Amino acid sequence: MKILVTGGAGFIGSQVAEAFLQEGHEVHIVDNLATGKMENLPQAAVFHRMDIAEPEVVALIEKEKFEVICHHAAQIDVRKSVADPLFDARVNILASLNLVEHGLRNGLKKVIFASSGGTVYGEQVSFPADEAHSLKPISPYGITKLSFEHYLYYYHTCMGLQYLALRYGNVYGPRQNPHGEAGVVAIFAQKILSGEQPFINGDGKQTRDYVFVEDVVTANRAALAYSGSGSFNVGTGIETSVLDIFDAVRDAAGSKLERKYAPAKVGEQSRSVLDHHKIKSLMGWEPRTDFKTGIQKTVEWFKHKS
Repeated sequence: MKILVTGGAGFIGSQVAEAFLQEGHEVHIVDNLATGKMENLPQAAVFHRMDIAEPEVVALIEKEKFEVICHHAAQIDVRKSVADPLFDARVNILASLNLVEHGLRNGLKKVIFASSGGTVYGEQVSFPADEAHSLKPISPYGITKLSFEHYLYYYHTCMGLQYLALRYGNVYGPRQNPHGEAGVVAIFAQKILSGEQPFINGDGKQTRDYVFVEDVVTANRAALAYSGSGSFNVGTGIETSVLDIFDAVRDAAGSKLERKYAPAKVGEQSRSVLDHHKIKSLMGWEPRTDFKTGIQKTVEWFKHKS
């Protein structure tokens, strides 16, 4: 198949693109390199440096007539979405609609969308959350992710577009960006390996569902092969606290740094964990990488990168 991977120079998108290439598909990558990196690009992919909101991407879609769009390009920083909801909506809703609208006019059959299980449910009332959990996001980022899922359902129902909205937990692993606010594993790994003291926001007992990037890639491969449509959690079903993250990264790095704390971030969710039984029953996917192994692989990558 001919596949467009948006955000394919990024942490997750580049590794998904590699997997699609290994399966023999023709892969094109669109990335504006705002956060993505040239070094992440698979050599066999066709790279187009452009923004998904700009007219150039329309011309590309009209020329190449992609069968599948695997959509990972996004504004991913929850705190930035709070600071600038308009920018967040322009990138995560309007630019995404730009892809689908023009794709459907040019032979698009399927969209695999990187959604967010960590934000679309809001403050959870049951643990772990399955896909039937109430959807009450408390950040503009979560709102935009859920909004685009609704648009995909509309395109599916009214226009026959097949879609898979993969609601990722907190993805971590090699190639994750340690700069900015996103990705506490990467932030801790980079700082601890350089001997810099990282700080734990609040009491560190807030939990998330941390899923290793290799397992997320496998979920995308399963989604590409799946003939149905819908929204699916991609997580481990295990809650891991920030304290657990700090200790695991510190131990893997062989550091003796002590825990140090900073004020809690306003509006931060206290707990988030995902039930993955739906994707397991329908696609046969489940996480294969245990937390300790994933942290070790991640820290080793950061060691060799530095």
